[in-house]
Amino acid sequence: MTQQHDIAGGAAQSGRYTPTDRSRIRRNHKRAVYDRATIHAIVDATPLCHIGYVIDGQPFVTPTFHWRDGDTLYWHGSSASRMLKAQKGGIPVCVTVTHFDGLVLARTAFDHTANFRTAILYGKAQAITGSAEKNAALHDMMDLYFPGRMAQLRENTAKELKATSVIRMEIEDAVAKVRNGPPGDDEDGLSNKDVWAGVLPRTETWGTPEPDEHLSSNIPVPVYPRFR
Repeated sequence: MTQQHDIAGGAAQSGRYTPTDRSRIRRNHKRAVYDRATIHAIVDATPLCHIGYVIDGQPFVTPTFHWRDGDTLYWHGSSASRMLKAQKGGIPVCVTVTHFDGLVLARTAFDHTANFRTAILYGKAQAITGSAEKNAALHDMMDLYFPGRMAQLRENTAKELKATSVIRMEIEDAVAKVRNGPPGDDEDGLSNKDVWAGVLPRTETWGTPEPDEHLSSNIPVPVYPRFR
C-alpha cells in the first residue's frame, strides 16, 4: 500500500490537485493551496479528521482517526457504527483536517482573525471487505503511528476483524486554505497606536507518558518518532 494513484479529475502526477467546482476557494482565494505536498502535510500532521456525509437527507459530521497512503485516505471503527454502515456503499464524503495556529489581534474588531491550516478532501467512501486487505490496512495504521509496535502485539483475531470496518477514500480533489502572519490592518487601523496588536501563537504538544498500573516495572517508555 505504498503506490501513488491517478485520480480522474483530481490528483494528477503534476504535484497539484486540479481545482473543481466543489474544491475551488472563492473567498480569500489567495489563501488557497492546491499543492499536493502541502495538503498531504496538513493531513499527516494530526491523526484527527472530521468527515461530512449525508444519510437520508440529514447531514452529519463525525470526528475520527485517519491515516493516509499516497492519494488514499483511510479511517476505521466499529462495524456497528451508523457512519461506517452508511459509507460502505460508496457515498460521497468530505474530509476536513484543521490546525488552529493562533489568534491574530488587530487594531479594529473587523480585522481580528486567526492563523490556521486546513485541508478539505473530496471522494467516495468505500469499505474494505476482504479480511486480509483489512488486516493489512490496520497493520499500516499501526506501523505509521507506532513503528515497530505491531511486532510486539498479538495478531488481530477473526472476531476483531469482523467487528471492525475499514473505509478508504481515493482523494478525487482537494484544497488547503492557510493563513499565517501578523494582522492586516488598513491605514485607518494603523493610525491607532494605543491598542496592542499581534499574534497569540498556539501549539499542540504531547504530555508526559502515563504508564498503565499493570505494567511490569522494567518496561521502558517507547519513543515513537511521530509523537516527538
